[in-house]
Amino acid sequence: MDNFIKKHLQDILFSIEEIDCYFGDSPKIYDEFFNDLKLRRAIERNIEIIGEAMNRILKIDNKIAITNARRIVDARNYIIHGYDSLSPDILWSMVVNHLPLLKKEVTILLNKG
Repeated sequence: MDNFIKKHLQDILFSIEEIDCYFGDSPKIYDEFFNDLKLRRAIERNIEIIGEAMNRILKIDNKIAITNARRIVDARNYIIHGYDSLSPDILWSMVVNHLPLLKKEVTILLNKG
């Protein structure tokens, strides 16, 4: 794997780890997330970074072994361009349902690289 892809995979991993650290060692609780605007905005920003990094990777390797890589880019575009219709539920779903798998896949790729 070339350094360009490795750098962007590291950016993705860092953003996921940053989102995880917002919750500390506590379980992720929707109500706390929903009631904390700063937390939601910080997560939005990290998902934007993840999506942009994935977009750059796909321009070099569109067959990278990441589940739903194109949908990750689409999520970034939705947050940026559809900001006025982004519900907290969608953002929460990304955090609890999709980021754990992405973290696992990115870690595997970086360990191979």
